[in-house]
Parts: sequence; structure tokens; C-alpha cells
Amino acid sequence: MTDREGWSQTAYARNGDVELAYDRFGQGGGTPLLLVMGLAMSRFWWRDGLCRAFADEGFDVIRYDQRDSGESTRFSQTARRGPWATLLGNDTVAYTCEELVDDAAAVLDAVGWERAVVFGSSMGGAVAQRFALRHPRRTLAIVSNGAPPSDTSGLGLLRYIRFGLLAKLATTRFPEGRDGDIAASMAIIRGIASPANPVGEDEARALAERELGAGARDDDARNRQLGAKWNGPRLREVAAPTLALHGEDDPIMRTSASRDVAHAIPGARLTILPGVGHDLPPASWRTVAQQTRLLVAEPTPASGTSTA
Repeated sequence: MTDREGWSQTAYARNGDVELAYDRFGQGGGTPLLLVMGLAMSRFWWRDGLCRAFADEGFDVIRYDQRDSGESTRFSQTARRGPWATLLGNDTVAYTCEELVDDAAAVLDAVGWERAVVFGSSMGGAVAQRFALRHPRRTLAIVSNGAPPSDTSGLGLLRYIRFGLLAKLATTRFPEGRDGDIAASMAIIRGIASPANPVGEDEARALAERELGAGARDDDARNRQLGAKWNGPRLREVAAPTLALHGEDDPIMRTSASRDVAHAIPGARLTILPGVGHDLPPASWRTVAQQTRLLVAEPTPASGTSTA
């Protein structure tokens, strides 16, 4: 049974004591595709039109909330520190990157998938990279969008980051309560877009209201995710087919991040998306879906032979 523009009702996977909210687009069937959103952001940031484009290319689409985001399990507040101190520090962590990756595997278990294409955006791209390292037999392929190499940490990450928008968002004060939460989300939604493909006021508000209370202002959750440490293999050990995507106008992450991901993983392909920021706007949906399909098989008859 589906609702909410073709999405199933929310279900939950479990990884130990952690519950992970997920839903499915359409009726199922096709090539399994697991979508992983970025830092402290809920699954609702995956736009319906993009998921429909994936379905048109023959994918069975599942999206989920990582721990500490959306409707999944939230952890207790840790010591309050700024994001940069968390990123560079050696604090006691609430959980590890390995546990974040195993959450994705738990969703596959709940759905009954043996393997899947794992598509991650921003921090979710790092999760996708690490999934291929930690669960190689469960990985059909990976797509890393707007993410740095996941085996880089601390000071090494700083060379990939553009600080202008992040500094602006960090210093802007929004009111407490519902209106402030919506304004904060709208500032992020509009700020990460490219001037070539902006998000309008009405669309930004609709997206912000849809994910209201699902993580945009949860600084503690963001810092806990940032503080998670990875002790696994290096990217050169990824054996799965890999696509590194990056928006040419990304205001948060330099394109060198995805270039280095593609360089590190044997046989990986790199696609720089013109007129795209740190999001995936409608103008990119067909290209992104088709490029993802090419990782695992020829396009299905439903997708035809049309070009972007």
C-alpha cells in the first residue's frame, strides 16, 4: 500500500538497538537501489521526481534515515562542541562509521535484498564508499555524489571544503519554533543549489515543511555523525562498479573531492554535472538515473533510447 506521492508507509529496520526508518517508491521489483542522504538530513531530501526517474530506469528504490536523523533512533546529547572541533578532534564518539555502514546493511536485510546499488549524497556518499569496502558481496555498485574520499579524515578533509556558505549558515540566527525551523531548512535548500538551477521560494518551503523536525537544526546529531570514526580499508580496495558525481557549482565541496574518489577507486567513472550545486535539481535527474543504470546493466525498455 502506498501514500505520499507513491511512497510506501514508513517501515523500520533494526541494527541492534537502533531503529532505521525507511520507505519504498512504487510497487517494488527491478534492480535494488538504496538511497543514503547526507549529514543529519532526513530521507525526505530525496526528491520524488528523481526517485521516479530511477524507477523509470528499472530500479526498485528504497530510501532510509540514518541513525540520528529523520525518524530513526536519536542518540543522547554529547559534549557540545562546534562542527570543526568535532571533525578534527579525538573525542569519545557515540558510534563508529562501521556502525553507520552496518545500518545500511540492516535496511537491506529488512527489505529482503541480498545486494543493492548504494547511492549516497554528500556524507551519504562516504557511507556508500564504505559500504562497498565493508560489505563487498552485498554491493552491486555505488554512486558517490558530492562526497570526499571516505578514507580521508581530519585536516585532510579541509582541502575539499568551500567555507563561504557553511560560514554564512553557521552565523545566521533563526528564531526558535516551527517558523525558525522552516526558515533554517529553506536557507540550506536554497543555499546549496546552483544559480543555474535555483530552488524557488514555494518549492523550498514545501520541502522544508515536509521534513519539519527531521534534522535540519539538530546540531548535536550533526556533530555525532561528524565524530564517527572509520577504521576500515582504503578506497583502492573497492571492487564494485563506481560512479563519482559532482555538481560543477557545488558551494560546499570542491569538485576535486569526487575527482579524487574516482582516481582512488579502480575503474571508477567521474561525471561533473554542469549547472548543479550540492543538490540534484530536476535538470539533472534523467542524466543521474541513466548514469546509475549504466553501472549495472543496459537500460530497461521503459527507459527507451532517449538522451539527457
